[in-house]
Amino acid sequence: MSSENILDDEDTFKILISTDIHLGYLEKDAIRGNDSYNTLNEILECAKKNQVDFILLGGDLFHENKPSRRCLHSCITMLRKYCMGDSPVTFNIISDQTVNFNTTQFPWVNYQDENLNISIPVFSIHGNHDDPTGAEGLCALDLLSASGLVNHFGHSHSVERIEISPILLQKGSTKLALYGLGSIPDERLYRMFVNNQVTMLRPKEDRDEWFNLFAIHQNRSKHGPTNYIPEQFLDDFIDLVVWGHEHECLIAPTRNEQQLFYVTQPGSSVATSLSPGEATKKHIGLLRVKGRKMNLQKIPLRTVRQFFIQDVVLADYEDLFTPDTPQVTKKVENLCYAKVSEMLEEAERGRLGCPLTPEKPLIRLRVDYTGGFETFNTSRFSQKFVDCVANPKDIIHFLRKREQKQDIKDEFNVDYGKLVKPTAVEGLRVEDLVKQYFEAAEQKVQLSLLTEQGMGKAIQEFVDKDEKDAIEELITYQLEKTQRHLQSRGVTTEQDIDAEIQRFRDSKKNTTEEENDIREAINRARAHRLERGDPDVSDEPADVTMDSDEGSVTLPAATRGRGRGGRARGGRGRGRGAAASEAKPAGRGRSQRSAPASQSRSILQAFQGPSQRSQIGGSTSFAADEVIIDDSDEDIPVMKATRPAPRPSSSSSSSSFTKHSSQSQSQGSRGVAFDDSDEEDNPFKGHSHRSRR
Repeated sequence: MSSENILDDEDTFKILISTDIHLGYLEKDAIRGNDSYNTLNEILECAKKNQVDFILLGGDLFHENKPSRRCLHSCITMLRKYCMGDSPVTFNIISDQTVNFNTTQFPWVNYQDENLNISIPVFSIHGNHDDPTGAEGLCALDLLSASGLVNHFGHSHSVERIEISPILLQKGSTKLALYGLGSIPDERLYRMFVNNQVTMLRPKEDRDEWFNLFAIHQNRSKHGPTNYIPEQFLDDFIDLVVWGHEHECLIAPTRNEQQLFYVTQPGSSVATSLSPGEATKKHIGLLRVKGRKMNLQKIPLRTVRQFFIQDVVLADYEDLFTPDTPQVTKKVENLCYAKVSEMLEEAERGRLGCPLTPEKPLIRLRVDYTGGFETFNTSRFSQKFVDCVANPKDIIHFLRKREQKQDIKDEFNVDYGKLVKPTAVEGLRVEDLVKQYFEAAEQKVQLSLLTEQGMGKAIQEFVDKDEKDAIEELITYQLEKTQRHLQSRGVTTEQDIDAEIQRFRDSKKNTTEEENDIREAINRARAHRLERGDPDVSDEPADVTMDSDEGSVTLPAATRGRGRGGRARGGRGRGRGAAASEAKPAGRGRSQRSAPASQSRSILQAFQGPSQRSQIGGSTSFAADEVIIDDSDEDIPVMKATRPAPRPSSSSSSSSFTKHSSQSQSQGSRGVAFDDSDEEDNPFKGHSHRSRR
């Protein structure tokens, strides 16, 4: 009997895990246009080959918020080809599905629909690229959900409080609680965590017998004081976190030493930026869960285009040339030619035996010319490799080290050249520049009516989602609201009016009221667009080569990158109500929807006002668990470690939940023990049990 057959039995969940597929990225590019489609086809084919129970997607299935017809057609075609069929689904959902799938008029899992024949269910949260927009709060995933191809979950309608109710799955004796939270602006979610406004519900009965899996799509590395989500914010009863949005593939589970859960970061399946984080080999994960034990096998993707990146610092080649050397520019160009040729040779060797790998690789050479060197003509240089690489237009990227920022004393004569000067930091966007401007400018050139966060959100809607009226409507809305406030206060003199406007503006900064005002203004802009009859879906999205999800280089606090790579951690402690809340009775009623009909306008996207958060710390304790991590690229996993054996289950399930309080944990020692034995008869064997109260 093969090890694969030993692993797979009637009590073992097999879950294919993938995030950030970005379907439709560069679909108009003659060379790279089919990359995202080929990789999605490989992922679904892998799921069918391994006979998984379901597929879990961690957000950003689509690259564009409004996918093209070709993109939607290709996605629907592949989902129908691989996920529909006669193979039985061998697990049951025992939670209230009207709560789990509350964004559709068909609030039940697709494989239980009598009109559909689903063999592999797909569960997905939304990301920041395909997030819900418009007065109806719909996204592209809702189209797939309404057609019965994808189960969209993890959509929170409230901006004041989030309650995450799990999808409770059971296969044999194994119980799996699947939590999901779709993409939310990081600053807002950070503040909600700090204010104890995020609650994760747990089953009232047999809570220690559930394996808790959480899918999230947020910044993991620190890009600013609150522009990320520290792992310590997440509840400590979680067993495994599937972290989307980060493009660097760090799929091997890593343990959080404070919360003692594991985090896997599958990364993207297509390179959307030429940054170091995208150069790591792309994988998807095959997760097996049996009782309270898990094994994660990483599977390399073979249709992903190769990507090689190198850094060259010209000052390090003093033995070859200096800025004063005759014809130094020609010698620098020859050096770059040699480096690019080396990467092409490495790519050719890597393609041996891999016929599915695209022929032309992505090549990026970052040249630091600090120290007086001059740049050469990159277009002429790229012509030498036009038939060899997939990105001939941007092979070379010149950069210089950031110069020391000088104090700006003249509040009216700001040197914009210094603020906007190109630096080594990639992915700097227009909203970051505007935010830097207000941080550097003096008091007399600051906003007096609008907040930085409101202006930044309006600009984001204009740039990312083509809401042309957002800024105008935001100004109009805030002006009307401020006028009503002044009238109610009875302010008449010019000096008092200025002071009252300042107090009124400052009182709303970084509050729920500010977010509600922004949302109302944007909804008005959308309503105006619909009244004019402007189309809500763009059939032909612009061919943009760069993605906002940047690489592993951590940006300064003023920039809002979405980089890949290691993440900064933050301490926290929070209390959540322990009061039990009864779940709603199961049924197939229509789900509740939030569809405020309002008006809308928009323009640019820029900055978020720097918000000060209270520093939080705390400690938690845990019970022991075991995890198996397979670091090999083999298709058949080798089980080397185990997790604790589950307690005998008393009852199969309960639709009742309790609100989890992270401050009222049991005083056990929750850790992970690794077993190096090679026993094949029981690969999930564990030595310790987790005890939680």
